[in-house]
Amino acid sequence: MIYKNDPASIQVFLTDTSNLKTGHTPGVYFPETADEVVGLLRDASSGEKRFTVAGNGTGTTGGRIPEGDYVISMQKLQHIGEPVRLSETEASLTVQAGAVLEDIQKKVERIGWFYPPDPTEGLCFIGSTIANNSSGARSFRYGPTRDHILRLLVALPQGNLIDIPRGKYLADENDMFHIELPRAGTLSFRRPQYRMPATSKHNAGYYSKEHMDLIDLFIGSEGTLGIILEADLKLIPFPRHLFSGLVYFSTVDDLFGFTEQAKESASSVDPRVLEFFDANALGFLRQNYPDIPENTAGAIFFEQETTPEREESDLGAWLDLMESSHALVDASWIALDRDEQRKLTTFRHTLPLLVNEWLGRQQESKISTDMAVPDRSFRELFDFYNESCRRNRFTFIIFGHIGNAHVHLNILPRNREEFLRAKELYRLFVQKAIDLGGTLSAEHGIGKLKSGYLVSMYGEAGIREMAKIKKTLDPDLVLNIGNLIPVSYLATDKP
Repeated sequence: MIYKNDPASIQVFLTDTSNLKTGHTPGVYFPETADEVVGLLRDASSGEKRFTVAGNGTGTTGGRIPEGDYVISMQKLQHIGEPVRLSETEASLTVQAGAVLEDIQKKVERIGWFYPPDPTEGLCFIGSTIANNSSGARSFRYGPTRDHILRLLVALPQGNLIDIPRGKYLADENDMFHIELPRAGTLSFRRPQYRMPATSKHNAGYYSKEHMDLIDLFIGSEGTLGIILEADLKLIPFPRHLFSGLVYFSTVDDLFGFTEQAKESASSVDPRVLEFFDANALGFLRQNYPDIPENTAGAIFFEQETTPEREESDLGAWLDLMESSHALVDASWIALDRDEQRKLTTFRHTLPLLVNEWLGRQQESKISTDMAVPDRSFRELFDFYNESCRRNRFTFIIFGHIGNAHVHLNILPRNREEFLRAKELYRLFVQKAIDLGGTLSAEHGIGKLKSGYLVSMYGEAGIREMAKIKKTLDPDLVLNIGNLIPVSYLATDKP
């Protein structure tokens, strides 16, 4: 196993996209086998050493940034197996945790299979996407990562290795799990009793439901309960035909009406993606795309899978919906072939690049939201975002996953005073989303940046439930301390 403690090697692991600058570590381990990871944890449980698990640095909440602990980098565990056909409509693929998502998707697509989860950053490690229950634009149709995991191999903090195929470990009628482990013996714990938010996307805290599967506790646990070493991914046949579109609207009401009709189960359209750009986001994009119509209130990007036989009728259904919703049909952009679709994808991905360029000319970082609410409450949250930012005269954009009632508000402070006011406003946004029955985080997770807000969502009792599970599986507190669960709750709760 490789170990590095020189400043140049360490520095790479003190950053991600969260802009946290407090990271420090004595050194970084690069295990090359599952046994080496288990050995590190086994030695740590009998000493004073703690570890932070590092993905590929694409996270936004500081989860991989160590606060004095050693780092375990997963980058050497990168093997991607071969798909195994389970039926005409499903296959399985075994991958190690350090395999890059983009590499996995390209490999399976070349032979006709499809792994649907699509976080924005394709360079993330697959293990990180599982630990974070990552989602993305295609989650509107396919759901988050959780829905595509068949099995996990996990190194537990006391140095045990546990293989968790879906369906093997289920909570009993008393909501209890019982696990037999070679080193730790029998571990028993109760699933959290809090109620999950009624949102289609949620990534804040440990998953919980009646008769739940143990595998779902580890998915989305942000590495606080064990280190994911290997996974079996569920694949489906690759959709051979697709078209996409960018539809402009002159009023927000028309845009919302269009979206609501596109989401209805009885609708004649069947999108796999519904994404939103507000007028301010389009303003940023207009510098690169001058054909964006002026006085546009917003736009919806959509994708739909189809077949050659259905394509004409599917396109007609979208055109009918656009016309009935008073869309700016003539100005809108429909991409039928792969070349046009790539151009439209480039359009979507240009926005964060332009925002980062703008921020590079300022002195402050952006303040961004990741909340989602139930569909019925989304317009209220959206209007609250807009009204609050306009009242404060902030520069801001709103974009993202409108199909899941989950958009990202980015406030772009021009000076320190605006940054501090935006941080205070963020607290109001958190509370508003919770009051509407929503979640603090729909896809980016909690990490270190947002752990202090989690009590607002679950209450003290809910955080203590999470802490109790954490200390049952990690009694010596050696793994990812500071992520997800506020440290103060770990200090006072016993398993």
